[in-house]
Amino acid sequence: MIYHLSLKNLGLIVGILLVAVHAMALVSPASGQSILRHFPRNKFIGTILLAIATIWSFWLIATMDLGEFSAMRHMMLFAIPVAGVLMWYFVDEFLAVRSLGMLALLASEPLLESAFLKTPESRLLLVILAYAWIVAGLFWVGMPFTLRNQIKWVTENSTRWKLASIGGIVYGALLIASALLYY
Repeated sequence: MIYHLSLKNLGLIVGILLVAVHAMALVSPASGQSILRHFPRNKFIGTILLAIATIWSFWLIATMDLGEFSAMRHMMLFAIPVAGVLMWYFVDEFLAVRSLGMLALLASEPLLESAFLKTPESRLLLVILAYAWIVAGLFWVGMPFTLRNQIKWVTENSTRWKLASIGGIVYGALLIASALLYY
């Protein structure tokens, strides 16, 4: 185990975050849509997200057991910040989307780790979310225009926006209820 997070705590944290973010999107759709529309090309937010992903990756390589790759630890610890700086400098188009994709990939591991070999079937709520983040993260890193298109699709129609917001609130509420009742 890398993170040592309990299924209950992670379920509560993720559920509360989902409910809070989607409730804000439902309450103030104009500002939420504006923020989302400007997100893909926002270099400042992209820089912050890339720094978080770089620090997180560096911490993982520095602390986890790499098995047969342990001899390469120092090279990887050198390469991660260099790659982060080079990406910031040379890959500035859709930097926020690519960085968000990296964070989605990194964040899915604690969800999967906390649910691994646990008995309640409701743990699959976290597993499904983790795999959704993995698939989305792979697309956002490799083809970042897909997030721009997804944002355009969800913000074009107020019904879609409301359904997405309500869906996030319901999913978060299910996570919170499962964490409190079953985990």
